[in-house]
Amino acid sequence: MNLETQTVLEDETGLRLDRYLRRHQPGLTQGIIQKLCRTGQIRLDGKRTEPSARVVAGQAVRIPPLQPPKPKERQIVSVDEHQRKDLERRILYRDDDVIVFDKPSGLATQGGKGISVHLDGMLDALRFEQTQRPRLVHRLDRETSGVILIARHAKAAAKLAALFRGRDIEKTYWAIVLGRPMPLEGRIDQPLLKLADHGATRTIPAARDDEDADRALTDYQTLDYAGSKFSWLALSPLTGRTHQLRAHTAAMGTPILGDAMYGGGSVMLEDFAPILHLHARRLVLPHPSGGRLIAEAPLPKHMQESFVRLGFDAPKPAKTVRVTGS
Repeated sequence: MNLETQTVLEDETGLRLDRYLRRHQPGLTQGIIQKLCRTGQIRLDGKRTEPSARVVAGQAVRIPPLQPPKPKERQIVSVDEHQRKDLERRILYRDDDVIVFDKPSGLATQGGKGISVHLDGMLDALRFEQTQRPRLVHRLDRETSGVILIARHAKAAAKLAALFRGRDIEKTYWAIVLGRPMPLEGRIDQPLLKLADHGATRTIPAARDDEDADRALTDYQTLDYAGSKFSWLALSPLTGRTHQLRAHTAAMGTPILGDAMYGGGSVMLEDFAPILHLHARRLVLPHPSGGRLIAEAPLPKHMQESFVRLGFDAPKPAKTVRVTGS
């Protein structure tokens, strides 16, 4: 077995070992690093070590040969004529470059363990006249409804993916939360740490000096409230962390209605549908071929019913359009 030994450089002193390894071996996941340390396959100056150890210039890091990860096979979902028409009815906008789709709550964006039906697997049904298969460029949680963008060809996918990695997109989500945030509007600046627990991913608030945590920023505004028990919030994530809006609202003391993962039993109320009340309402972004794309999605049925029960008056969505010119 050919082992690789790397020497820690001066400017790498103080890095956690797991961060050092991910810097030099981008394919390594935290789970693999933990396993290789636990079994003694990764060593620091010839000794067993922990992922949290700090490296020092001149130290030797031994790394075993790593098998490249197998490419994931695309899961194609069979779509009959009735399902295809249902998908087409949920299209808010379509041109040569993009499809704006209104994702229903409960439909997974991509496949995974225990998920056999998902939007990514059904995209062949949305080719229309194009020869290329449409491509997802971002994701929504399975129980989150609303606007999701689909690129119709590789060039558009590359441009849109770059936009989502940056801050050139205005994202607005609507949520019904328990309680009333104080102040009524502001910015949540709370680092988040992603954990894997028995196959499920969960994000928790972290200390500001936790090097494993990612900075996460969310702007929020209270659009209406029903006494002190419920509020209707507009949420604008400025970063894109896993479950960011769900974790941030819970950290603020106002968990999202129907979000048992972050709110526990207190958010599962008898008079309301036991479904996450989080909706991707609006996206504004540069169109891949110029101009701007402004997209809005209507509230899903369960949120419409909750709005009526709470006396919230939501405006109808504007028609999704591409705006060109000055």
